[in-house]
Amino acid sequence: MAQSVYVHSLQLQKEKCQGCICCVKACPTEAVRVRNGKAEIIADRCIDCGACAVACPYHAFTVDSMELEELKGYAYNIVLPAPSLYAQFPPSVSLESIWQGLHNLGFNEIFDVSLASEYISKEIADYVMNYMGGRKPLLSSTCPAIMRLIQVKFPELIKQLVPVLPPVEAAAIYVKRQTVSKLGIAPEEVGVWFISPCPSKETNIKQSADVEDTQLTGSFNMADIYGRLLKCLGGNASLKVQTGSSYGMGWGGSGGEIRAAGLDNAIAVHGIRNVYEFLEQVSMNKMPNLDYAELSSCPVGCIGGLLAAENRFVAESNLRQRMQDMQKVEPLDRVETLSRSMVLEDFPESAKYRKKVIPRPMMQLDDDIIAAMEKFERMEEVLNSLPGLDCGACGAPSCQCLAEDIVQGKATEIDCIFKLRGSVHKMAQGMVALVNQIPLYSEPKPIEDEEDKK
Repeated sequence: MAQSVYVHSLQLQKEKCQGCICCVKACPTEAVRVRNGKAEIIADRCIDCGACAVACPYHAFTVDSMELEELKGYAYNIVLPAPSLYAQFPPSVSLESIWQGLHNLGFNEIFDVSLASEYISKEIADYVMNYMGGRKPLLSSTCPAIMRLIQVKFPELIKQLVPVLPPVEAAAIYVKRQTVSKLGIAPEEVGVWFISPCPSKETNIKQSADVEDTQLTGSFNMADIYGRLLKCLGGNASLKVQTGSSYGMGWGGSGGEIRAAGLDNAIAVHGIRNVYEFLEQVSMNKMPNLDYAELSSCPVGCIGGLLAAENRFVAESNLRQRMQDMQKVEPLDRVETLSRSMVLEDFPESAKYRKKVIPRPMMQLDDDIIAAMEKFERMEEVLNSLPGLDCGACGAPSCQCLAEDIVQGKATEIDCIFKLRGSVHKMAQGMVALVNQIPLYSEPKPIEDEEDKK
């Protein structure tokens, strides 16, 4: 069976790559190699988490995003700002000012993703409460990078994913449907845009792993939009946008899902390495009594995304202060607060729009089963001959990855520096032995003529 073609937002600029192995060691899915002095990305393993870009000291990775000029191709444009965008600004910059700034950039309408987050929070709470008879903990499915990590490295945990839509996808479905009905225009004339804090969210728009038919037109790089917004924030802005409560706003940081869903027996894990280690424990069924795990690829949640403009700790403080200001005018009871906020009619239910998440096999040695078995046996032989240090000097993240590359014809055994040193040493010994077998050469004495004798 032929492998699928995977689309990615992360792109490598080879002219900037210096061939170091920082990205190789940082990748959680072993998707990067260094060959011929340049990094290479294995497309079917990459999850667009951005760990390679964070680790690269030469800034050789870039994210493929859309430009604002794309708005000209649509009659009506809607932007979906998320709490992660608001967290880039101090609380002294009001939400109304940010919304007016977005309007000034060319968007006709603003729909606040924090409001959609509250509807998804309710779906999570209902699913966890009514879940019976399966393995726990249930796992958050709203971070695309984590969902892809599970597809690639932990496919046995797919059945533990909570089947809900990411809030931005639910928001896009709702607002596009409402706009088409309200304005009487064709769906293809409506552009629905997200301001993304990370490459994985951009990738999930281009090639969704969990949404049957995304209604998002595309996304913009948050850092780029932030820079443009600074120049056109609204002063005494009067633009009105329906927004969520502090519970929806909290989705921007780690722990926000749990708080909004009202789950007690749950934990929040953030940072791709931390999540990887946690999923290893879950895979071994070491946390069967935990109900739910909120998982975020980025440190401290979406506000710490690769495409964020502000320092993640500053953004975390900004978000916390915004939430505190909102809480001053909210009811103390969580249920009452959410019931006042969630007033949209006919908001989409995830079950109608979400598709089945399927595994992405990471290592397929050959399409033919017999050939694959032969390659696997050869790979085991090669692996046993390697030092097992997983140093990365060969350009692969581990000895096992190098062994796989060797049997696939993508590397050779002497790519291993220890094997190379052994080969050179053996060659040197052979040269010495050969020299010892050859008789010493003596130069003949020059013939003296009669005049020289005199």
